[in-house]
Amino acid sequence: MAAIEGSWGGGGEKKTVVVVGGGVAGSMVAKSLQFVANVVLIDQKDYFEISWASLRVMVEPSFAERSVINHSDYLTNGHIVTSTAVNITESEVLTAQGDLIAYDYLVVATGHMESFSRTRIEKLSQYQEEFKKIKSANSILIVGGGPTGVELAGEIVVDFPDKKVTLVHRGPRLLEFIGSKASNKALNWLTSKKVEVIFQQSVDLNSVSDGIYHTSGGETITADCHFLCTGKPLSSAWLKETVLKNRLDMLGRLKVDEHLRVRGHENIFAIGDITDISELKQGYLAQRHALVTAKNLKLLMTGGKESKMATYKPGSTMAIVSLGRKEAVAEFPFMTLIGCIPGLIKSKDLFVGKARKQLGLKPGHTENKM
Repeated sequence: MAAIEGSWGGGGEKKTVVVVGGGVAGSMVAKSLQFVANVVLIDQKDYFEISWASLRVMVEPSFAERSVINHSDYLTNGHIVTSTAVNITESEVLTAQGDLIAYDYLVVATGHMESFSRTRIEKLSQYQEEFKKIKSANSILIVGGGPTGVELAGEIVVDFPDKKVTLVHRGPRLLEFIGSKASNKALNWLTSKKVEVIFQQSVDLNSVSDGIYHTSGGETITADCHFLCTGKPLSSAWLKETVLKNRLDMLGRLKVDEHLRVRGHENIFAIGDITDISELKQGYLAQRHALVTAKNLKLLMTGGKESKMATYKPGSTMAIVSLGRKEAVAEFPFMTLIGCIPGLIKSKDLFVGKARKQLGLKPGHTENKM
């Protein structure tokens, strides 16, 4: 078993901050602290992906050159451990490859479980394959009518309007995480593009034969390929055997206080989707978690008073779901819109340039990292 000491990044006097998870929240907090602490980022892959751009990449693989970013591009003064965390004690994190990493402060940001490519090169190759799959298909089945399924359908019908797209959703309406007005607008948009939408049914993906799919309602769907766009479970099961096991709620989320510290632990924070904060789980809110946590860690590491710690205020209901390259449906606290106006806000660049700038990178792709 290898023990990693906090000796990189210039000077042993700095505190060591270990960040578990290199997604939206974890990458941001690691980047923000890398010059004031010895930062160790533990992630199962060697890259960060701007996740809300992934559906555009499936119809335009070159978009991934900007949205899939090596951790080493933005974390220039930290230590990257490409592995999975398997245990946490009061002072150390154990990884699957046997590294025992001591910490002064810990940030848990493991988000949701998902299948992943370990390297950036593999991820770019995977998107090329998915693009070929879409391009060569005449008919496509999308399973799941949440934001992922709706956005993927939108990307496909805008770029490939001649393809037959069927969307099956087990719920009574699309986009159930926001209001019914936005759901109806998205449904009307999809049906205007000739997408067939089937509600309150599921698809048995284990009995597919020769492109024939069967639904729970007894319907038969013919499609050349399918994409599963249902919700992913939280990546928190591993915490049940750790020092944080009693800090998980019934849904597997970590209980945090108003400063984003795990309740009962003064030096452990949790950010992003894994927290029990009552708000929509969205990328820009995860980024806010990261910035509040970075601010609080800087305060604590310099001996500041806990009474001066920043407080996180849960985000209000606001969501923008892209519908192809130019349009979107948006729900704001007092208004629901669809069309080019919300599309101007998000759909052209999907906030990729903004996200890159927040990581200290140029909005356009300049790194040569293949």
